[in-house]
Amino acid sequence: MNYQCLLIDHDDTTVDSTPVIHHKAHLEQMRRLNRSRQAVSLEEWFRINYHPGLRHFLTKTLQLTPEEEHLCYEIWRDFTTTMVPPFFPGMLPLLRRFKLAGGIIVVVSHSEEDIIRSHYEGQTDIPGFLPDLIIGWTGDTAKNKPSTWPVETSLRHFSLRPDQLLVVDDLKPGITMANSAGVDSVAVGWSHRLEEIRKDISRFSTYYADSIEELEKILFPQPD
Repeated sequence: MNYQCLLIDHDDTTVDSTPVIHHKAHLEQMRRLNRSRQAVSLEEWFRINYHPGLRHFLTKTLQLTPEEEHLCYEIWRDFTTTMVPPFFPGMLPLLRRFKLAGGIIVVVSHSEEDIIRSHYEGQTDIPGFLPDLIIGWTGDTAKNKPSTWPVETSLRHFSLRPDQLLVVDDLKPGITMANSAGVDSVAVGWSHRLEEIRKDISRFSTYYADSIEELEKILFPQPD
């Protein structure tokens, strides 16, 4: 095993949440705001989340008022607390294998901690399986990706060296966080298969994985 600790993203890396929850919430937000004509397709939603990012889309493209932003948050919170996304096939067995081999699993996500925890507690494939630590969105941007705070916190909390830690993420903020903190990263693309994103993100990540099987080979390399 090349790494001792896995800092893994949640949405669209571990669980297939954008088609099941987040894009549907976007459509409902646009309907409630009487802006259905500005709603974007699922494929475009993936592109926006990659670049320029959701915050830019809300504040610059849609130019939402504070009241409209609050409504969007309430709709998103309603969708994320009542709908459960599936884990990608093979992800939970891989995480269990990593943990059984002595690895540490830290979830680092822009979703909120209680939502992430509920997904793990609610899954029935491996009952009782939980990450060692969850670092979710708190509203404090200094403690969320692309800030290096999640990496620094994990290194300190588990007494690790930077070379023992690997970041796994499907979006730029996670890979940027890894690069800024001086740790290795795996960019993953099994949630959307958009070639322009694959080409871009693979330029500045240590590895690129198109499937969970490819991620497993990175974590557990076979001897030559």
